[in-house]
Amino acid sequence: MSGKFFIAAALAVTLSGCVIAVGGDHEFDDDRSWKKTQQYNQQQISKLALDTSAEDIRTLLGTPDFTESFSHEGETVTVLFYRTHHHKSDGKTTKEECTPLIFKQNRLTGWGDKAYKYL
Repeated sequence: MSGKFFIAAALAVTLSGCVIAVGGDHEFDDDRSWKKTQQYNQQQISKLALDTSAEDIRTLLGTPDFTESFSHEGETVTVLFYRTHHHKSDGKTTKEECTPLIFKQNRLTGWGDKAYKYL
């Protein structure tokens, strides 16, 4: 009896690290994660209103993928970039895959490529 117990225990320890994947559509969680984040960001950005505070945007959208801050015509400008579209399948998010949100005095003054280019 004790011999069977030791064999069962040895098998349990040996096999505890094994994982068997069966079926599926080969979309892994990390792939779905960026797609869900991207879709969420698109939906939320489409509902934004000018003059929203930077703090409220960060609460809504979380940490931006990129951030810039600089002085333009005597005003401090902060740009938060959030991923909203797919450009290249390289496993990295680039600014080209993000929508820029422009803030002056911590208030949203515009978003999108056109607003960013007009700075």
